[in-house]
Amino acid sequence: MEYRALVLEDIRENDEIKALILQQSKYLEDLGYTEHGIRHISYVSKTTANILRETGADERTVQLGEIAGWLHDIGNALSRKYHGLTGGALAYNVLARMGMDPAESALIANVIANHEEETGVATSALSAALQLADKSDAHRSRINKRTYDENDIHDRVNMSIKKNYLVVDRNKNIIRLVIIMDGTSAPMEYLQIYIPRMVMCEKAATYLGYTFELVINGVLINHHKRARGKMVLRSSERELSPTD
Repeated sequence: MEYRALVLEDIRENDEIKALILQQSKYLEDLGYTEHGIRHISYVSKTTANILRETGADERTVQLGEIAGWLHDIGNALSRKYHGLTGGALAYNVLARMGMDPAESALIANVIANHEEETGVATSALSAALQLADKSDAHRSRINKRTYDENDIHDRVNMSIKKNYLVVDRNKNIIRLVIIMDGTSAPMEYLQIYIPRMVMCEKAATYLGYTFELVINGVLINHHKRARGKMVLRSSERELSPTD
């Protein structure tokens, strides 16, 4: 049997996938969660591909990263709980119907099933890159304006983040997440809700052969063996994540 080498454009144009993404977005919006629609999946798709490209993956793996990023949250169309696991199963079946090579479909299913910090483990470069991309996306543009509550820590933290981006420093083998916050919230509140995700990012970066650094408002948070204090990005360090 001849299989199709699907690319992101094929995925974006598929009616089943469009329906699942619309449902995931509507369901989480109704529950009051931050945005999980086109903006978020576009960010994760592009950032996953960029991380893979910068860390030396071949072009087909980069393409699979784009696809996995676009599909990673479709399990939310069914339920928030265990959405990574259900999303992996959904993705495998849709991709199989579209004619993708079963080995590629199975890899993407595994990557999606392992993108949540409660149960996820990176066992491939594709999985590690998706974890880093997904967990780096905290930003005020994700706020659900209809249900925004300044007393909710998740809403406050996301509202405070004016900019976030990832940098891969290949000379020092560092993947750095840079967060810029205003006074709406505080770094301590960010850490209260994001520490498990940042631990996942540390493990994902290690899998890729890199060290993960978290920098909030110019202060290096998590890697104490390096110089403390203000961080200055060199002009050669390119932002990998799309900015808003």
